Order: sequence, then C-alpha cells, then structure tokens
Amino acid sequence: MRGVAYHTASQASSSQVGLRPVWLQQSPLLRPTIFGSTRTLLTSTQRPRACRALKQVRAQSSSNGAQHNGAHEYDFDLFTIGAGSGGVRAARWAASNYGVKAAVCEMPFARKSSDVAGGAGGTCVLRGCVPKKLMVYGGEFAQAFKDSVGFGWDAEVPGITWQRLMENKNKELDRLNGVYRMLLDGAGVEYIEGRGKLVDAHTVEVGGKKYTAKNILIAVGGRATKLPIPGAEHAIISDDILDLPELPKKLAIVGGGYIALEFAGIYNNFGSETHVVYRQPLPLRGFDEEVRQFVAEQYEQHGLNLHPEASPTEIQKGADGKLTLISESKKHGKIVLEGLDHVLLATGRKPNTKNLGCEEAGVELDEKSGAVKVNEFSQTSVPSIYAVGDVTDRMNLTPVALMEGMAFAKHVFGDDAEAKPDYDFIPSAVFSSPPIANVGLSEEQAVEKYKNVDVFTSSYKPMKNTLSGNEGRGFMKILVASDTDTVVGVHLIGPETAEIIQGFAVAVKMGVSKKMMDTVVGVHPSSAEELVTMRTPSRQIRDKSLVPA
Repeated sequence: MRGVAYHTASQASSSQVGLRPVWLQQSPLLRPTIFGSTRTLLTSTQRPRACRALKQVRAQSSSNGAQHNGAHEYDFDLFTIGAGSGGVRAARWAASNYGVKAAVCEMPFARKSSDVAGGAGGTCVLRGCVPKKLMVYGGEFAQAFKDSVGFGWDAEVPGITWQRLMENKNKELDRLNGVYRMLLDGAGVEYIEGRGKLVDAHTVEVGGKKYTAKNILIAVGGRATKLPIPGAEHAIISDDILDLPELPKKLAIVGGGYIALEFAGIYNNFGSETHVVYRQPLPLRGFDEEVRQFVAEQYEQHGLNLHPEASPTEIQKGADGKLTLISESKKHGKIVLEGLDHVLLATGRKPNTKNLGCEEAGVELDEKSGAVKVNEFSQTSVPSIYAVGDVTDRMNLTPVALMEGMAFAKHVFGDDAEAKPDYDFIPSAVFSSPPIANVGLSEEQAVEKYKNVDVFTSSYKPMKNTLSGNEGRGFMKILVASDTDTVVGVHLIGPETAEIIQGFAVAVKMGVSKKMMDTVVGVHPSSAEELVTMRTPSRQIRDKSLVPA
C-alpha cells in the first residue's frame, strides 16, 4: 500500500500555491462551469453500454479495512457517495474505461439542497453555476436593449415576466438531472437513490441497506453557510436566490466574493435596487489588486451600490415582511438598509461532511473546515476510501472536481499509478457585470515568486460601446517573469472574457513566452487582439521593487 501523506489547501506546497489564484484557496465556494452547447444524448437502449465490451473486474476482499470472510466478494468495485460533477465523472470513467462494477448513491432531486434532497448533477448543475449562468444571460438583455438605441433601434423599455424565466430555467434543470442519470446508466453504473453514510472502510449504508465495495469515493460537495448574527434566519442563501417566486425590488447581498458579485450583477441587471455589503476595502479578496480596483469602479458604473469595510451585525424583519440590514463600519459608522425584500448571505460554503459517518469509519477531517483530508492521490486516512471535489476543500471549481475524479479513476483502476490532479495554471471566471477571467498568478504573487516582473496593461473602451453610449470599459493585464520571458499571469475584465481566457490558458499552461505572444497576429477588430498587441511594459519590478519611470 502506498504511503499516505495528508494535506488540506492551507498545507499545500508553496510551489503549487504559487500558481493557484489565492482567492480559490480562501473562498471555498462552488465554482462554475456551464454547458457551452447542447448535444443529443442517446439512451442506454439506443447504444450499447461501453462497459459491455470490457471484462468486469470483481473485487476480492483485502486486509486494508473492515473484516470480510475468506474469499467473499464485495458488491461493487467502486461505490461513490454523491452524484455531482466529480462523483459522476469518476464512476463513469472507471466503469466505461476499466470495466469496473460501480454504483453511485444520491438523494432525491430537488432544486434546493437539504439533508434529504439533492439530485444527479450536484451543486453546479442544479443549484449553482448552470442556473446562475442562465440568469446571467437573462439579465444581459437589459443592457442590450439600452445599447441598441445607439445603433438605430427604436426600442421601448421591455418588461420581464419573471415567472416565465423561472419556469424555463426549472425545466432545463429537470432535463439536466435526467441527463446525468442517463450518463450513469449508459456507462453501466448502478444508481441508488438515498442518503449514503459510511459504516466502515468497505461499507456504505443507503436507506437502511448496506452495500460493500473494495473502494469508496466521497464526492458530496459543500453547502452554503450563514453568518452567526441575530436575524440570520430571515436571510436566504444561494440555493434560494436562484428560485425566487418574484423579482425583488430591493435586496442586499452580504459578501465580497465572486458568488456575491455574480448575483449582484444578475439582479441589478434585472432592475432590482442592489446593495453589496462586505468587510474588505475592495471586493474579491485574493484577486489581483489592480483588477479589484478597476472592477469595483466598473460595478458602480453599472449601478451597483457598494458598501465596503462594513460588517453586518443584525437583520430585522418588520410587520410588513420587509427586512432591515444593519452594519457597522469604522469609516462610515452605522449603515442601515431598510425596505429590503431579501438579504442574501453569500459569505462562504463548507464541506458537506456532517452526519456522513467519516468519524465512525476512521476518515480524518480538518478540524477547522470539516473537509476530508486527502493526499496527492485523493486518498483519505482510510486507504480504501478516497474523496474528490469541494468536500476536500482544495480548489473548489467544477472542472477541478472533474479532473480529480478522472485522476482518481486512472490511479486506482487504470494503468497509471502516478495519476494525480494538476492544480497549476487553472483558469477561472467571475460572471459578474462586467465579467472577469484569469489564469495564473496575480501581480502580488508573481512579484513574490519571481522578484523580477514586467507588467503589461491596457484599459480600453469596447468597440460596441462607442455607438451605444455605454460607459463601461475593459481591462487586460499580462504578467511576465522577466528573467525567463515566461507569461505567468493573464487577467481580463470585460465582455466575453471567459471565452477569451480559455484559449490563452492553454498557452500559459504550456509555458508561452511574451516573445511568442508578440509574434501572433491579432483578430481585428476584437477585444482579444489587445492581448497580442501590448509591446511596452506599463511598469517593471526588479528585486520586488518598482523601477522608476
């Protein structure tokens, strides 16, 4: 058995941390991906199951956990608790590619999670990035209608039928839940509905029935938390704000992370008076400081009401059902926001390990966060039990959970014993208004790591805004380790930046140099061409000090 060395995000090696955006380590939240296109999926009766052509591997008992008699066979080679992105990917990959006999358990589908409800697809698909991105799209039409006037359209102010949006969004979530069930069925993975709980190193209990497995994978994700302040019971969380029966006229959002700013942008675009209350001087702690400053100005330009350096102390509910949020600020004194339809607490998430049976099974948890402790191969303190995704509180992004699940399957069941997740240069996006996208290091991280850094920046007005009258601006930033000419960070603010960053993330991951980027011909006219036309550094840092202009 391989040696087990455990770590949490806070204990990761400095070389790894140096290449991860700090905000991903500090803000354990769900993180978004979205289906960029729709494809036709065949049912299991329309196509042969991939695993049928593979020899089924039967797991024999071993001495690395619970006791089993003689040559007793386990029920499954792999039993996964949780049918979110990471769990589904791991089970499908193991069954389809390695002939593993696999099962996944998940609670019944609901759009709001609870101790008894969940659904195939998990947080991202059912109550996170997918419905959020659909609402981002919906809100963007408001600005498009305004912009169209400058292009000659006589556009009346349109109205929004909120209930229609919610109905259509919910139909899509129902469809996606079914798609994930189909994907598992098509791979030959048994789906067991119910809440799973660890019993021992090789046993999971679901609905009073016990199942044995040679390997168990924990993939139960995380759950939103609430601030422990008086009146918190009147507040809502991210699950709730995705399914409001009516469009609020006025709301407050507590938190300065990307979840808070994404929902703020959505509801502000739909016309709600939106206030954002956060403790830091700038939103998005852990992001590049110049990006934080620029985007805060753009948020206010877009109509958001920002309340920095404010700590919420109480939520009050009046006889008319309206809420009042009271905050304290050393700089501004008491801040009272009255007449609120909702207060969203977007102040963090925590691993969903409560009542999972980890302690009884001997699985070690982080004392502070409750996250499952794992080694570099996603293995827990119990050798037969592994964990991937947000429940480990490493890097809480959906694509990362997918990567972890695939690496786990390759490592345990495939022919790559050294397969493990690679957290270097992972791109990410914040779907706020305007959106942000980045890959690699912030300027602060780059200077700390490399000491000598060239900084290239460009602030520009998107071409579309020249006729529309829209005052929004874009921003791009490239960070280069000057000793090697290697691009170590790219940061973008503005329309379509999430689409742009994916391509540049490939280049950065492959070690592209600034000289290489300078040889690329830009696509004109486009915002993306800014990235290959910045020739002169905006500033240079040598030995961690700014070089005088």
